[in-house]
Amino acid sequence: MRIAVPAETRDREARVAATPDTVKKYIALGAEVVVQKGAGAGAGITDADFEKAGATIAPNAQATVAKADVVLAVRRPEPQTLSGVNADAVVLAVMDPYGQERLIKALAGAGVRAFAMELMPRITRAQSMDVLSSQANLAGYRAVIEGADEFHRVLPMMMTAAGTVPAAKIFVMGVGVAGLQAIATAKRLGAVVTATDVRPATKEQVESLGGKFLAVEDEEFKQAQTAGGYAKEMSKEYQAKQAELVASHIAKQDIVITTALIPGRPAPKLVSSAMVASMRPGSVIVDIAAERGGNCELTKPGEIFVSPNGVKVIGSLNLASHLAATASALYAKNLLTFLETMIDKESKSIVVNEEDELIKATLLTKGGAVIHPNFQG
Repeated sequence: MRIAVPAETRDREARVAATPDTVKKYIALGAEVVVQKGAGAGAGITDADFEKAGATIAPNAQATVAKADVVLAVRRPEPQTLSGVNADAVVLAVMDPYGQERLIKALAGAGVRAFAMELMPRITRAQSMDVLSSQANLAGYRAVIEGADEFHRVLPMMMTAAGTVPAAKIFVMGVGVAGLQAIATAKRLGAVVTATDVRPATKEQVESLGGKFLAVEDEEFKQAQTAGGYAKEMSKEYQAKQAELVASHIAKQDIVITTALIPGRPAPKLVSSAMVASMRPGSVIVDIAAERGGNCELTKPGEIFVSPNGVKVIGSLNLASHLAATASALYAKNLLTFLETMIDKESKSIVVNEEDELIKATLLTKGGAVIHPNFQG
């Protein structure tokens, strides 16, 4: 069983899909591991680190994936990157399949079994394989750090001989994994934290972290969660009531962190230009949803935009990659845990059980075709 780890080629991508620790575990399972030269550089992992763990270093992507049974990647590999892999090779990566039917079809043409790690079901058994949660956790932390860096004032209350400095006010919009970590981080740094979400279950979570919950708590709000734990899209009437409540609150905030995403759809617009105009000069908005168009009307993905009234809108992309060493360690462990379910311990080979609910949820392509029902077109 040959496992290949090519270097990432996307802009702003510093993560790597394996670490020396996971390489050792793959070798213990009977695998040969090949890592492309320099693949771990962005995460602070040297080629020597990988070699010490037992991996072979290949000079380029082509040599890395040659005759591979498994390819591990962070982002969806280009079909040409997979040239030379064994037939039906398993490819694990974040595939970003929504709206990318043409690219997924091209990936299928490479003859691989491609698994979209972000489609992992949110069930107890799969928690250790949930790449969205492991990376969103880091994004929430990083959002607070970036917001604090651009705020140019301290976050905690400080009582000094020269006077008292009030605590900063931080408002978190969207209380998923990223939002919860943002709340926890902001509280640790001494800010006064409020948060909002359309899912009723999040109220208790916010309050357990020391934040104050803000929402229009009507009948629609009580039903605003899918069976899978995701937020439902709310009615126009509810959105208008919530926007009015948020508008009055946001004008008093120092840092706003937006985290709202609905799988397969553009990021919902939560912060209007009028709301930004109501904020004080020097305030900051950190839009974690920038990659999907952003939750703020003024977000410019990949940039820091300064509004006419002096509010900074941070549209950072791939926040987890800003913490590449930690992000890689968590992501690599997610992949290892999932791949272990496909490794036959006796034959030390890959056996894909297509009746397994994890396989059903994540398998995109097989036999040259796109087989996932959500992405056949």
